[in-house]
Amino acid sequence: MRAILIDDEPDNLKLLAIQLARHCPQVEVAGQYTESTEGLKAIHNLQPSLVFLDIEMPVMNGFQLLEKVGDINFQLVFITAYDQYAVRAFRFSALDYLLKPVDTIDLVAAVQRAEKLNRIHPQQLDLLQQYYASGAMNTPQKIALPHATGLVFVDIGRIIYCEADSNYTRFYLEDGEQYMISKNLGNVQEVLETRNFVRVHRKFMVNIQHIRKLIKGEGIYLLLTNGTSVPVARQQKDRLMERFGWI
Repeated sequence: MRAILIDDEPDNLKLLAIQLARHCPQVEVAGQYTESTEGLKAIHNLQPSLVFLDIEMPVMNGFQLLEKVGDINFQLVFITAYDQYAVRAFRFSALDYLLKPVDTIDLVAAVQRAEKLNRIHPQQLDLLQQYYASGAMNTPQKIALPHATGLVFVDIGRIIYCEADSNYTRFYLEDGEQYMISKNLGNVQEVLETRNFVRVHRKFMVNIQHIRKLIKGEGIYLLLTNGTSVPVARQQKDRLMERFGWI
């Protein structure tokens, strides 16, 4: 894979190039650029198959650079300083990212994913930019779900609940639609817990807008709008009451 690296911090570029040379022999680094304008020219001139791109850069940030690129016919891995909010934004859009300083194991995994992934969908970049720019209270109303045949963009309000299945998570939507993604429920919780979802059990996370009843018996259950009953763990009961403001 022919790759170019774009980051306004020279030390980060040097380290990333060394890591790629040592651990990713399938990647040929064709250029390293600390100025976004030079990086943009290199994308047009070198036609890379893989671009490592920082978002926060002077003159043009990563989003502005990509807008000038137009059609993206290469794989893209964003590089970003750690920030819980930024990480949630990437997961929201199902775009790949690496945290600074770049961990070698994460880098190898990102390159392997880039070799297998299909072309980036423009809506992924739209979701990322909306989330990144607008603030958590104004996040997009859709989420990108990667699955076996590609990506599906789902209205968050249509998700009734999520169920853990080992290292996978199954999404249950209105109208009986289901999608399985290769992320565990903990990853999903990080993304959706600010969007009216609450973890009620080690296996279940529910959209509080789709709760019809709370039923007490030998255990505690939620009856959801699709007729499904979901158990509530005892330690999660108080948290659920707090979200609803129930007495």
